[in-house]
Amino acid sequence: MQLKLLSIAAFVSTVACADHTMGFIGCSMAENVAQGYVADGGKRMWPNYGTSGQVVQSWTDVNSASWKLYDQQVAKYGKPDTVWVQICIFAQQGATAAEVKKLIANARTHSQPDAAIYITGQPLYDPGKECFLAGNGGAAMTDNLAKTVAADTTLVNVTYPGSFILHAAEVQDGCHANAAGQKSLGQQAIKFWG
Repeated sequence: MQLKLLSIAAFVSTVACADHTMGFIGCSMAENVAQGYVADGGKRMWPNYGTSGQVVQSWTDVNSASWKLYDQQVAKYGKPDTVWVQICIFAQQGATAAEVKKLIANARTHSQPDAAIYITGQPLYDPGKECFLAGNGGAAMTDNLAKTVAADTTLVNVTYPGSFILHAAEVQDGCHANAAGQKSLGQQAIKFWG
């Protein structure tokens, strides 16, 4: 009888990428990523669950309707060991680092206590392009805010993995990804998280 031994790296990789162990919070832009991720064969992250329009302030109250939706996913898949936080804004509202930190704290109460947190902004666009919902410079502001919060050494296990990018041919309405854009975002997410 032959025994097959897995290396520690292979074992950790297999465990880390178990199906639906990665939750996410964000807005319709996060849905675009999730749709592309699942379509591209990604298994680790939850599928889309209807977070459209849910900007940072939708997630700062630990008992909000947004967290009720999140908890429905928890009931299906269990408390995630990893959470992707996408900073989403509307132009007239913006967001602050304090609000994003509150959102991260809330993610910890709805997930495993030691969950790894990945934080990004909304997707960035080609030069000269902007998302009308986030406003002029809004997407870049969310990306910079994600970098700033991830660099805060008072936060534990919070990582900025990089920027999501949407090119002009991948955008359907000035903000959201078309089918090609969803595929591109999904591939980027797979590179980030497997």
